[in-house]
Order: sequence, then C-alpha cells, then structure tokens
Amino acid sequence: MTRAYAWGIALVAVFILLGIWVRDSAWPLDLVVADAMWGFWQTSGGDVVWVITDILGPVLPIAMFFVMVFFAVRLRRDAYVLNVLLRSIVLLAACRMVSLFKGVFERDRPRDYVDFSYPSGHVVSVASVAFTGIVLCGWLARRLLRRVIVLGATLVVIAAACRVLLDVHWVTDVLGGTLGVTGTGLLVAAALHLIPLRERKVSG
Repeated sequence: MTRAYAWGIALVAVFILLGIWVRDSAWPLDLVVADAMWGFWQTSGGDVVWVITDILGPVLPIAMFFVMVFFAVRLRRDAYVLNVLLRSIVLLAACRMVSLFKGVFERDRPRDYVDFSYPSGHVVSVASVAFTGIVLCGWLARRLLRRVIVLGATLVVIAAACRVLLDVHWVTDVLGGTLGVTGTGLLVAAALHLIPLRERKVSG
C-alpha cells in the first residue's frame, strides 16, 4: 500500500507540473502532431473517428456507474460484493473528477473548440473506467485481470489517439489525463483499501 501511495503522489505531481508547464504554451511534439493532423477532422476518416470518440468518452463512466449501482442493489445481500462495488463507485467518481482541473489550467485547444484543453476529458473518462474495471476484476474476477488490463490500456490509447486526430487536444493533454487518473486512482484506491488487490477466499 505504501508503494501505491508513493506512485500516486508522484504521478499526481507530474500531472500538475505538466499542466503548469504547458498551460500557456505547447511542447514541440504538440505542435508537430497538431500540424500533421490539421484538417483531418473534416475528412471522411474524421467522421469515423468522431463516432468512436462519442462512444469512448464521458458516456462510459456514466454507464459504468449505473451498472455498478444496479449490481449493488441486486447483490445487496452479498456483503463482500456490495462492499467492493460501493468502494469502486467512489473510486470511479474520484478518478472522473480529474477533469475539473480544466478550469485550473485553462489551456487553449489546438483549434477553436468548446471548453479548455488540459487534461482531456475523454481520456480521463476512459482511463477512469479502465482503472476502476481493473480494480473490480482484481477483487471479483481475478482470472480476467490480465485481459481487462490489456483491454483498458488499449481503450485509453484509442481514446487518446482519437482526440489528437480530431485536433481538439494536444498530445500533452491526453498524456496528462492518463497520468492524473492513474495517480488519483492509486491514492484513492489505497485509501479505500482496494489496493493491494485481493480476491474472495473460498472456504472449504
């Protein structure tokens, strides 16, 4: 658990420092990628990416919240599962709140677009679901843990790539979103005793 706190603090610190560093400027990598992607969002390929990013976005944590609430109500007599689900709901909410830092850094987008840029809300959403899903599997379905880790990481990368391809986020926005959620997730999960991951012991 000490290691989780240490990594959590370190990642949140990097997330904040990165936000301060890029709030009024862009890294060379940001500019190179933004220039390369300029206008893609207006193409037919961009239309496909818009559909993907509509799915891999803020709708995911909302859907996951209701799914967890549903199972918490349905399985309320199973104290073990109910306890894990309730703590995981708090974890999901805490991770999703990383998006509130947009108003702190007030970074401009690569092109005209609503809201501020850092961190990417879509990436924060997907990373929040991925992190919470990994923790849930660690407690309730350990046999699926590796698959869920791979799936979660893949979805975060896809969500990040989509936002950069659409030129609505800098590379550092999606990187910051991932760092912020991972750091916050580690801290909150440790505080809620969801880390280290454990699986129910079957007696007999």
